Amino acid sequence: MQRNTRAMVAMLFVGLAIFSGLYSTQAMLPTFVEVLGFTPTEAALTVSAATGALALCIVPLSILSERFGRGRLLVISAVLATILAFAVPLVGENVLAIIAVRALQGAVLAGAPAVAMAWLSEELDEDILPRAMGLYIAGNTLGGIAGRLIPTGLLDFTGWRGALLGSAAVSAIFAVLFVILLPKQENFRPKQLHFKAEIRAMINHWRNLELGLLFLFAFLGMGAFVSMYNFITFRLIHHFGLPVTLTGLVFLMYLAGTWSSARVGTIINKYGHGKTFVVSAVLYALGIVMTLGPLPVLLAGMFIFTAGFFAAHSTASGWVGQAAATNRAEASSMYLLCYYAGSSAVGAASGLVFEATSWTGFIAFISCFTVAVILIGAWLLKSTSRVKEPVAV
Repeated sequence: MQRNTRAMVAMLFVGLAIFSGLYSTQAMLPTFVEVLGFTPTEAALTVSAATGALALCIVPLSILSERFGRGRLLVISAVLATILAFAVPLVGENVLAIIAVRALQGAVLAGAPAVAMAWLSEELDEDILPRAMGLYIAGNTLGGIAGRLIPTGLLDFTGWRGALLGSAAVSAIFAVLFVILLPKQENFRPKQLHFKAEIRAMINHWRNLELGLLFLFAFLGMGAFVSMYNFITFRLIHHFGLPVTLTGLVFLMYLAGTWSSARVGTIINKYGHGKTFVVSAVLYALGIVMTLGPLPVLLAGMFIFTAGFFAAHSTASGWVGQAAATNRAEASSMYLLCYYAGSSAVGAASGLVFEATSWTGFIAFISCFTVAVILIGAWLLKSTSRVKEPVAV
């Protein structure tokens, strides 16, 4: 297997390992409410705690990777996160204990997303980078599917503990395959650790308006995305009367994200980042509104919503690497910090909205974020089009 192929397949597997662990409790939220007596907001915190800790640790781990190597950090993160995945169902039924272990798991998981995109940017040629980035994000979506479907599929046979243990076992298999396939990094050059300089470089990226808007999209877009998937199963159970094990199948909609993120690189090469992002954002917003309709329309809306989000995310993540002329690793880290901070903060806040209002009110709240994403895309498209306009002579 050629080195480039090995690298892309390895990154597919690390995406599977990391994201199957990160979101392993999301499909279990109704079970936590009904079986363990958690409130919807408390249940959602098992997701937000993991993504919040991940957001806090992305920057320090990214900085450490500049000294100790990105490949090494990827391997350590995947292995330790897998071990902690087995601990989550073994700590008891106390909500604070489960949230605490999930936070620790998220902190360890941070090593992979902190450096994966930087690893790809350093090791692969620019002509195949969009495809590799799309494949990595496809692994993220497939990991998300596995982390949600496996627990709900096992739930009727094993209970909630056995369901989470089964999910952890699958994550361990993905992690082992990743460790075996990851090529040795060739273009990495260790640097002295200068935390202040690295933080300054990250903050300076906000002075680039193009990058700043992409960071803002990461926060708003991911926040709305996670919020929808946190509570869509409650809608399916309480409004449409579906059983918990069947509602887990809604996460198959992630296949739409797998498809769109894997193909968006080709679309970008043909139409450019700006147009691709705007169309993706419109689909993302349309899908959310469609969840107000009857069950077939809701399911179609979730499909469109998921495909649009991952197309936009894949476009934006690759765009960050190109828009940052220097300190690309720091730019990628800032993007991901915003991405997971949005998942944690907006995900937690949306739980309070979900408890306080109707589904229509909840969708109105989430739609505020999608409208902002469309406006961001429109500005970015206008900005990039202006740059490409010929100068009159």
